[in-house]
Amino acid sequence: FDRFMVEEQFGWRVAEQAPQALRILNTDDLHSLRKVREACHKKGEEFTLEKWLGEDITKREIASVYRSDLSLLVSTFEMELLHGELKLPNEILMHLPFLLNEITEEKVQGWPFFEQRTGFITYGNGKHAPNVDSIKYLKETVWPLIRKELPKATLKVFGAYLPQQVLQMHDPKQGFLIEGWIEDLDSEIQKARVCLAPLRFGAGIKGKLAQAMQNGTPNVTSKIGVEGMHQNMDWPGQVADGSNNFAQAAITLHNNYDSWQAAQAKGVSLVRELYAKVPLQRQLQSRLEDLFGNLAQHRSQNFIGSLLQHQTLASTKFMGKWIEEKNRK
Repeated sequence: FDRFMVEEQFGWRVAEQAPQALRILNTDDLHSLRKVREACHKKGEEFTLEKWLGEDITKREIASVYRSDLSLLVSTFEMELLHGELKLPNEILMHLPFLLNEITEEKVQGWPFFEQRTGFITYGNGKHAPNVDSIKYLKETVWPLIRKELPKATLKVFGAYLPQQVLQMHDPKQGFLIEGWIEDLDSEIQKARVCLAPLRFGAGIKGKLAQAMQNGTPNVTSKIGVEGMHQNMDWPGQVADGSNNFAQAAITLHNNYDSWQAAQAKGVSLVRELYAKVPLQRQLQSRLEDLFGNLAQHRSQNFIGSLLQHQTLASTKFMGKWIEEKNRK
C-alpha cells in the first residue's frame, strides 16, 4: 500500500480475499507529520508532538500502521517517533531509506572541480508544498542577503509543475533564475557549487539532498532538511535556520574551498554508509522471508492490529459496498 489512505481503502479487501498475503505499508514519510507541521507553519505556531497526536489524520495513519504486517519508514526520526514515543512494536516497523547506487571513485573523479562550478541551485516538484515555501523563502528573505555579499552570484530554480507565483519570481537582474523542468537535472547540479534547501516544514527524508550528494554538490539546509538522514555521521554541508544564519552558511560554503571539499567527501561517505542499495535490499529480503515463514505467529503478537482490522472490516467494508451500489445506480 502506497501511503495509509490506500491501505484504508483496500486493506480490508486484501485481508478478506487474500488473508495469507503479506500486507506492507510504504509510508514514504509520515503524511500526518508533514501535514500538521505545515498547518502549524501557516498559523505561525510552534509544532509539538501533542498537536500532532491530537489530529484525526495522525490517528488514521497510526491505525493503518497497526493493521499492516510491516510498515516501511525512510527516516530514523520517524522510526524513533513510532517505536520510542508511541511504543509501536518494532516487529511491525522497518527502517528502509533510499536505495542508492554506489558512488565509485571513478564517478568522483569525473565530477567538476570546485573551480569549475559556480553559483547556487535549488530544485523540487512544484506540487509539494514544502518546496514552494522554500523557494518563496529564498526569494524574499535569503537571496537578497546572499546577493549583497556575492553581487554576481546566481541561483537556478528547477522543478516540474512550478506554480504561477514561483514563475513570477524570475528576476535575471538579481540572479534569481526560474528554469522549470529539465530532463538532465544531474548535469545542472554538478555545475552548481552549492545546493540550497531552506525547508521550514516537511517529513521523511529529502530526495533533493540525497541527489546533491550523488552529484558531489555540498548543501545548506535546515534542521527539518537533515532530520532522520545522517544518524551520527557529519552532514555534508551546513545546517542553519533563520535567514541570516542560512545566508552566511551559504556564502561561507560557496567561497571556502577547504570547507567545500570536506563537505563533498562527507556526502560520498554518507551515501556509501547509509544508503547503499545492495545491503539494504538484502535486509529487506531477509525481513520479508522471516515474515512469510512466521506470518500467523507475527499477527498473533499484534493484537491491536487484529482489533483494528476487525473494526475496519465491520465499518469500511460496508461503507465501500454502499458506495459501489450507489455508483452502480
